[in-house]
Amino acid sequence: MAKLNKINEYISTADGTEGTLLIPKLIMPTVIEEVEKNLIPREMAAQVWGPSQIKGSSFTVNLETPDTMDVRLVGEGAEVPLDNIDFTTVTYTPVKYGVAIRITREMIEDSQVELVQRNLKIAGKRFAENEQKLVLAVLDEANSTVAGGAAATIANIVEAMANVEGEDYTPTDMVIGYEFLQDLRNIDTFVEADKAGDTDMMDRGMKGTVFGLSVALFSDKASPTPGTYKKYGYVFDRSQAYGIAISRDITMESLTMPTYDMEGAVLTQRIDVEALRTKAISKITTA
Repeated sequence: MAKLNKINEYISTADGTEGTLLIPKLIMPTVIEEVEKNLIPREMAAQVWGPSQIKGSSFTVNLETPDTMDVRLVGEGAEVPLDNIDFTTVTYTPVKYGVAIRITREMIEDSQVELVQRNLKIAGKRFAENEQKLVLAVLDEANSTVAGGAAATIANIVEAMANVEGEDYTPTDMVIGYEFLQDLRNIDTFVEADKAGDTDMMDRGMKGTVFGLSVALFSDKASPTPGTYKKYGYVFDRSQAYGIAISRDITMESLTMPTYDMEGAVLTQRIDVEALRTKAISKITTA
């Protein structure tokens, strides 16, 4: 009986509102899709390692430790001092994420919507959003934090860039939440053509470049703590900040449950995101 009762956890024509919403006589044939969330582009990672490059459950990346070799004054006839560079390591251990989609055959037969395909498409979005959560958690390990006030300012961005440059890295990118973006849109320097020098900021909705930084807006709803990250911004050197290791990319296996008259799919992914050099990242917070 316990197994039979679990049928109520799935989409079925016996589930009341959830099931009947997709019966043809009750819906229009067009489905309004959920909005695409703004996500941090994968190319902002310093390196993405794929399944063919990962052997075993984990792997280690060697990093040169900055400023660990010195050149010294040597007197005539004196021995030249020995020195060498040091290394640190970062270990990636991809873990598994997944979702199972199960739909009754009656729903598939009665619906005007391709239920399995629709669910698979949404599942793909959820995996992408999960990856962003992992990236944001790593960016949060920033070596320096700029504590802004009630609103983000030009000075905050300049200080964050200086923090990265002070460690000899080159700030290349900035990712921001929507409240941070709202603050930038209220700065007249960026929206008045006579001060900005051109209209690029207005034309591209403040998601173009700021002080040479490529700016990307990320969705707070796809963050480790929704409601918090909307106020944050991160400035970093994309060649040094973080890496992504994928030992199993998104994999789908068809699923059939004849005894329940259901079908669907199981989707899984094994992934890990780790910081390479936290000094190449600076975080900006606002109240």
